[in-house]
Amino acid sequence: MAERKMKRVEDSMIEQSHLLMPRSLNPAGFLFGGELLAWIDEAAGIVARRHAEMNVVTVAIDNMYFKAGAKVNDTIVLVGRVTHVGRSSMEIRVDTYAEKLDGIRMMINRAYFVMVGTDEHQRPVEVPGLIIEGVTQQIEWEAGQKRAELRKIRKNEGY
Repeated sequence: MAERKMKRVEDSMIEQSHLLMPRSLNPAGFLFGGELLAWIDEAAGIVARRHAEMNVVTVAIDNMYFKAGAKVNDTIVLVGRVTHVGRSSMEIRVDTYAEKLDGIRMMINRAYFVMVGTDEHQRPVEVPGLIIEGVTQQIEWEAGQKRAELRKIRKNEGY
C-alpha cells in the first residue's frame, strides 16, 4: 500500500476578495447572509480541491458565526485554510473580513465547513494528510478533532 501523501496548510490556503455592491445587500443595507454563505462555500471548496487535488463536495457547515455586518463599498476578504483532515474529509476554516478604504480589516464572520474528496462516481476517497507546523496549527488541529467527534455524536443522535 502506498504511503499517504501529506500537504502543508499553506499549500491550499486562499485569500479571495469581493467588492460589496448593492445587489449583495439585504433590505437593511448590510451584506446578505445568503450571499456570504455562497462565497464562503466557494472559498472552502477551492481550499479543499487544492488540498485533495480532486473534486470535492460540501457535506456540512459545522459553524457559521456572524460577528458584524458589512456595507456597500466594503471589500469583503475571505481567508480559507485546512484545519483538520480525516480519511476523506477535510475541515476548512474561512475567516471573513470587511476591509475599509484605508485597508483596515474587521472580522465579520468565521465558518467551518466539512468537505469530502470524491471519485468520478461521487464516492468518498482518501485525501492527503495534513502536516502540522507550529503551535497555532496544532491548536486548530486539536479543536478540529473535537469538532469532528461532536459531528459524529450529533450524526448518531439524528442531527
